[in-house]
Amino acid sequence: MRKIVIALPLLALSACTLAPKYVRPEAPVATNWPVATPEAASAPIRWRDLFLDARLQKTIDLAVGNNRDLRVAVLSITRARAQYGIARADLFPALDGSLSGSKSHTPSAGDAQSYSANLGLSWELDLFGRVRSLNKAALENFFSAQENRNAVQISLIGDVANAWLNLAADQDALKLAQQTLQARKESYDIATGQARIGTASDLDLAQARTEFESARQTVAQAQTAIDQDKAALTLLVGAPLTDDLLPDGLSDTAVAASLPVGLPSQVLLDRPDVLSAEHDLKAANADIGAARAALFPSISLTGATGSASSALGDLFKSGRNTWSYGTSVKQSIFAGGANINGVRSATASRDIAVAQYEKAIQSAFRDVSDALAVRARIDERLDAQAQATDAAAQAYRLSQASYKAGAASYLTLLDAQRTLYAAQQSLISLRALKASNLVALYQAVADDGSL
Repeated sequence: MRKIVIALPLLALSACTLAPKYVRPEAPVATNWPVATPEAASAPIRWRDLFLDARLQKTIDLAVGNNRDLRVAVLSITRARAQYGIARADLFPALDGSLSGSKSHTPSAGDAQSYSANLGLSWELDLFGRVRSLNKAALENFFSAQENRNAVQISLIGDVANAWLNLAADQDALKLAQQTLQARKESYDIATGQARIGTASDLDLAQARTEFESARQTVAQAQTAIDQDKAALTLLVGAPLTDDLLPDGLSDTAVAASLPVGLPSQVLLDRPDVLSAEHDLKAANADIGAARAALFPSISLTGATGSASSALGDLFKSGRNTWSYGTSVKQSIFAGGANINGVRSATASRDIAVAQYEKAIQSAFRDVSDALAVRARIDERLDAQAQATDAAAQAYRLSQASYKAGAASYLTLLDAQRTLYAAQQSLISLRALKASNLVALYQAVADDGSL
């Protein structure tokens, strides 16, 4: 009997789990990007190498330290680590101590009292890997929480950069609106003067005033957008923003010109959200082992040693010792199909996790592809828009000179003003798109949100 008791723990330690062997699913995407990519990355992508403006870097630093979503993600890691510790504790024997005392009275025996102190040991022999499968699942959940935290931080850094760049672009839009308001005021003043001397019609004057008031409304709208941008940025950062952190218009040097991208097999499988999905899949795979082990007997060792006495003062004296040990085997005989359905449920959960893992890869592939599609032609679009804006500016100057000289109608000047304003707005939007596209590409390919 003693040999059996000694051999069982050794057998438990060497036993295999009943979980299926994990095999990473094939990536359900193409082996190359649909558009040409910049050179492959030779080192991990660091956000400080991409977001170059010192004010933007300080704003991101502040957000990393204060954002509540990131704080929740970090606390989730702490919770997952504790849950793993709870699951891992089941691998070891449990040792419990107890101290009890009682007093009773019967007519035949009179008063009686008893006291006992015991130290008990219990240990489930994990012959079929149930405990180790649960421990494996908890460990993978912990790893998943870590990767989720990385994904949250990458998303936060990108969102802060986008909000900061949007604020900068809206500041440029406000400057343009103010310049346009000044130009419309000059046109309105000219139309007012010409109306007094009879060289401009009341229609021209009314149109000039309409454009002036419309420009005033645009300025107010741009100012509102800036206030909203600041509120959104403050929420992301999680702390008040000082003026030294805010941009002053969108600079071409605020972000890097390009970002190197590797092949899909290098980029997608290392993204934190994809890694998190894979750890979830591994945890679901381990749960199958635990469910299968429930079909087999559960074997436990128990033991106890202590002391008993009818008097508290004699409880710990020699000769009062008690001890016991034993082995118990528990096997479910009839559970209404619960154990079989437990295996089926765990298997279905694993298959769901496979689909979610594959979807995470496909979503990541699309994120990168969309960003690369914009990046491939953004410089060409910017150059064309810059040329169109220069042409519109020249047309406006010519029409303005002709209008002042009385050689052109106000409608001609008005059309030139509107064309120039639209071209300038489009140029600001494209410059903002180029900057935000680098942010999107960073969020799509970054594998680590560390500083």
